[in-house]
Amino acid sequence: MLKIKKFTFGPFQENTFLLWDESNEATIFDPGCSNTVEEQQLVDFLSSHDLRLTQLLYTHCHIDHVLGNAFVTKQFGLEPRYHRDEEQVMELAKISAQMYGISYEEGPRCKGDYLQHGDEVQIGAHSLRCILCPGHSPGSIVFYDGAQLAIGGDVLFRDSIGRTDLPGGDHDQLLRSISENLYILDDEVNVFPGHGPKTSIGYEKRNNPFVQV
Repeated sequence: MLKIKKFTFGPFQENTFLLWDESNEATIFDPGCSNTVEEQQLVDFLSSHDLRLTQLLYTHCHIDHVLGNAFVTKQFGLEPRYHRDEEQVMELAKISAQMYGISYEEGPRCKGDYLQHGDEVQIGAHSLRCILCPGHSPGSIVFYDGAQLAIGGDVLFRDSIGRTDLPGGDHDQLLRSISENLYILDDEVNVFPGHGPKTSIGYEKRNNPFVQV
């Protein structure tokens, strides 16, 4: 059974997730740790649960989701993986940090092992399927375990959706991504978004004011 831990990091209150199973091999999604205190929180949790961090995955590469990229790649010797269309977003991260007046150390980029729609990524004995959901950003990916949970990034929130006024955003495309790629999942699937509380597919189909069934 997959276990999940949420950290809320940085000035944007971004949700960073750890997933692991009985193998104690853990994957981190969207590390937004922005200072030494938050970095230590992550290290301490991994140590106290005897977890080995073996994989770094991104739903997308906006600045709030990549603030911890340099730290995680250096500390754990990992290569970041994301969709190829997020390269342009990663390129803008430094400029975004300057605009917001926040400290940001650029980290390594994906070296070519890009994630694609339909790819399967392994977490111990479990696999997550990559679902391409562009609109909030060009290469946004939702990671779905096929049964109970989805790491959703900034595509779908409780009672809301991701913003589309940033470079590469497309409102109509985001609505299609949600209705065609996420609303087809079982109602019971819990979605863990990049900000705020978790939600479920069924709840959003019934209540989301932006994407209605």
